Amino acid sequence: MQHKKGRSNIKIDMTPMVDIMMLLLTFFMLTTRFKPPSEAEVLLPSSHSQFKLPESDVMTITVTKDDRYFLGLDSQTLRGRLFGEEYALKSGIELENKQMLADLLIQARIANPKLRTVIKADKEAPFGPIEDVMNILQKVKITRFNLVTELEKI
Repeated sequence: MQHKKGRSNIKIDMTPMVDIMMLLLTFFMLTTRFKPPSEAEVLLPSSHSQFKLPESDVMTITVTKDDRYFLGLDSQTLRGRLFGEEYALKSGIELENKQMLADLLIQARIANPKLRTVIKADKEAPFGPIEDVMNILQKVKITRFNLVTELEKI
Protein backbone atom coordinates (compact mmCIF):
# COMPACT_ATOMS: atom_id res chain seq x y z
CA MET A 1 0.00 0.00 0.00
CA GLN A 2 1.23 3.40 -0.94
CA HIS A 3 0.59 6.49 1.12
CA LYS A 4 -0.08 9.80 -0.59
CA LYS A 5 1.87 12.75 0.56
CA GLY A 6 -0.20 15.48 2.11
CA ARG A 7 -0.33 18.85 0.40
CA SER A 8 1.92 21.46 1.83
CA ASN A 9 0.94 25.11 1.76
CA ILE A 10 3.02 27.29 -0.51
CA LYS A 11 4.02 30.58 0.99
CA ILE A 12 5.06 33.36 -1.40
CA ASP A 13 7.10 36.20 0.02
CA MET A 14 5.68 39.47 -1.39
CA THR A 15 8.45 41.73 -0.02
CA PRO A 16 10.58 41.77 -3.24
CA MET A 17 7.54 42.64 -5.36
CA VAL A 18 6.64 45.55 -3.06
CA ASP A 19 10.25 46.74 -3.22
CA ILE A 20 10.23 46.67 -7.03
CA MET A 21 6.89 48.52 -7.12
CA MET A 22 8.22 51.26 -4.84
CA LEU A 23 11.38 51.61 -6.95
CA LEU A 24 9.34 51.92 -10.14
CA LEU A 25 6.99 54.45 -8.55
CA THR A 26 9.96 56.51 -7.33
CA PHE A 27 11.62 56.33 -10.75
CA PHE A 28 8.52 57.55 -12.59
CA MET A 29 7.88 60.32 -10.07
CA LEU A 30 11.44 61.63 -10.36
CA THR A 31 11.71 61.45 -14.16
CA THR A 32 8.33 62.98 -15.01
CA ARG A 33 8.50 66.43 -16.56
CA PHE A 34 5.60 68.49 -15.39
CA LYS A 35 4.24 71.13 -17.73
CA PRO A 36 4.33 74.56 -16.10
CA PRO A 37 0.97 76.32 -15.91
CA SER A 38 0.21 78.43 -18.94
CA GLU A 39 0.40 82.22 -18.59
CA ALA A 40 -2.83 82.82 -20.54
CA GLU A 41 -5.80 80.54 -20.94
CA VAL A 42 -7.14 80.37 -24.48
CA LEU A 43 -10.09 78.52 -25.99
CA LEU A 44 -8.83 76.81 -29.12
CA PRO A 45 -10.78 76.74 -32.39
CA SER A 46 -11.83 73.34 -33.71
CA SER A 47 -10.63 71.59 -36.85
CA HIS A 48 -10.58 68.18 -38.51
CA SER A 49 -6.77 68.00 -38.72
CA GLN A 50 -5.11 65.23 -36.75
CA PHE A 51 -1.53 66.45 -37.22
CA LYS A 52 0.45 65.96 -34.00
CA LEU A 53 2.45 68.80 -32.51
CA PRO A 54 6.16 68.22 -31.96
CA GLU A 55 7.21 66.93 -28.53
CA SER A 56 10.38 68.99 -28.06
CA ASP A 57 12.11 72.10 -29.41
CA VAL A 58 8.84 74.03 -29.49
CA MET A 59 8.40 77.80 -29.40
CA THR A 60 4.78 78.81 -28.73
CA ILE A 61 3.29 82.21 -29.58
CA THR A 62 -0.01 82.68 -27.76
CA VAL A 63 -2.57 85.33 -28.77
CA THR A 64 -5.46 85.99 -26.38
CA LYS A 65 -8.87 87.37 -27.28
CA ASP A 66 -7.94 90.75 -25.77
CA ASP A 67 -4.88 91.14 -28.07
CA ARG A 68 -2.18 90.13 -25.59
CA TYR A 69 0.87 88.24 -26.84
CA PHE A 70 2.88 85.59 -24.98
CA LEU A 71 6.03 83.77 -26.05
CA GLY A 72 6.79 80.40 -24.51
CA LEU A 73 9.62 77.92 -24.93
CA ASP A 74 9.59 74.28 -23.88
CA SER A 75 13.22 74.29 -22.71
CA GLN A 76 13.71 75.61 -19.18
CA THR A 77 17.36 76.47 -19.79
CA LEU A 78 16.55 78.38 -22.98
CA ARG A 79 13.77 80.30 -21.18
CA GLY A 80 16.27 81.25 -18.48
CA ARG A 81 18.83 82.44 -21.04
CA LEU A 82 16.35 84.44 -23.16
CA PHE A 83 13.94 85.85 -20.59
CA GLY A 84 16.10 85.86 -17.45
CA GLU A 85 16.46 83.34 -14.63
CA GLU A 86 13.32 84.59 -12.86
CA TYR A 87 11.27 83.33 -15.86
CA ALA A 88 12.98 79.94 -16.18
CA LEU A 89 10.18 78.11 -14.35
CA LYS A 90 7.32 79.97 -16.08
CA SER A 91 5.88 78.67 -19.32
CA GLY A 92 6.38 81.99 -21.09
CA ILE A 93 6.34 85.76 -20.83
CA GLU A 94 3.90 88.44 -21.87
CA LEU A 95 5.27 90.66 -24.61
CA GLU A 96 4.89 94.43 -24.42
CA ASN A 97 4.88 95.04 -28.18
CA LYS A 98 5.29 93.31 -31.51
CA GLN A 99 8.89 94.48 -32.01
CA MET A 100 9.82 92.65 -28.81
CA LEU A 101 8.34 89.48 -30.37
CA ALA A 102 10.51 89.83 -33.49
CA ASP A 103 13.68 90.36 -31.42
CA LEU A 104 12.97 87.38 -29.14
CA LEU A 105 12.15 85.13 -32.11
CA ILE A 106 15.53 85.92 -33.67
CA GLN A 107 17.37 85.35 -30.37
CA ALA A 108 15.54 82.04 -29.78
CA ARG A 109 16.34 80.76 -33.28
CA ILE A 110 20.01 81.72 -32.85
CA ALA A 111 20.12 79.88 -29.49
CA ASN A 112 18.39 76.78 -30.90
CA PRO A 113 18.05 76.54 -34.72
CA LYS A 114 15.90 73.39 -34.38
CA LEU A 115 13.02 75.28 -32.72
CA ARG A 116 9.64 74.72 -34.33
CA THR A 117 7.11 77.54 -34.12
CA VAL A 118 3.54 77.05 -32.95
CA ILE A 119 0.78 79.70 -32.90
CA LYS A 120 -1.88 79.16 -30.27
CA ALA A 121 -4.71 81.69 -30.58
CA ASP A 122 -8.04 82.04 -28.83
CA LYS A 123 -11.00 81.18 -31.05
CA GLU A 124 -12.57 84.56 -30.20
CA ALA A 125 -9.41 86.54 -31.04
CA PRO A 126 -9.74 88.85 -34.05
CA PHE A 127 -7.76 87.85 -37.11
CA GLY A 128 -5.73 91.12 -37.21
CA PRO A 129 -3.35 90.29 -34.33
CA ILE A 130 -2.85 86.75 -35.66
CA GLU A 131 -2.06 88.16 -39.09
CA ASP A 132 0.44 90.53 -37.45
CA VAL A 133 2.16 87.54 -35.81
CA MET A 134 2.31 85.73 -39.17
CA ASN A 135 3.81 88.85 -40.81
CA ILE A 136 6.43 89.06 -38.05
CA LEU A 137 7.27 85.39 -38.58
CA GLN A 138 7.69 86.02 -42.28
CA LYS A 139 9.86 89.10 -41.58
CA VAL A 140 12.24 87.08 -39.38
CA LYS A 141 12.39 84.28 -41.98
CA ILE A 142 10.29 81.72 -40.11
CA THR A 143 8.15 80.38 -42.93
CA ARG A 144 6.93 77.13 -41.33
CA PHE A 145 4.67 77.10 -38.29
CA ASN A 146 1.77 75.15 -36.85
CA LEU A 147 -1.61 76.45 -35.69
CA VAL A 148 -2.94 74.74 -32.56
CA THR A 149 -6.59 73.63 -32.70
CA GLU A 150 -8.94 71.26 -30.88
CA LEU A 151 -9.86 68.11 -32.75
CA GLU A 152 -13.52 68.33 -33.75
CA LYS A 153 -15.51 65.26 -32.78
CA ILE A 154 -17.70 63.91 -35.56
